[in-house]
Amino acid sequence: MTLAELLLSAYQQTMVDGKTEVDLAGHTYRVTRTRSGQLRVVSFLYSDQLIEGIEQNPEKASRWAQLAREGKRVMQFRCRGRYIANVCEGTLLRYPAWKGLALPD
Repeated sequence: MTLAELLLSAYQQTMVDGKTEVDLAGHTYRVTRTRSGQLRVVSFLYSDQLIEGIEQNPEKASRWAQLAREGKRVMQFRCRGRYIANVCEGTLLRYPAWKGLALPD
């Protein structure tokens, strides 16, 4: 699986299917919740890189939060402390950090 396919699969299983465990490339990862916002979080490995998917907090002031307030399902993904992409309603958007971290297409 490519990284893009993994992100889409993590989003689908977490945000759409509502699973508490996701299966990514033959490995199972637990979906947890943050203490304060009760936002869903899933962390997984891709090529020895820890990737973390975080449900968008609708209480923030970003355009992604506005979409979440409107009922859209948005998940942000980060690697090495930098946001690399998000998935909104099944559409992947890569951020410049994707290339900056030399992640594979």
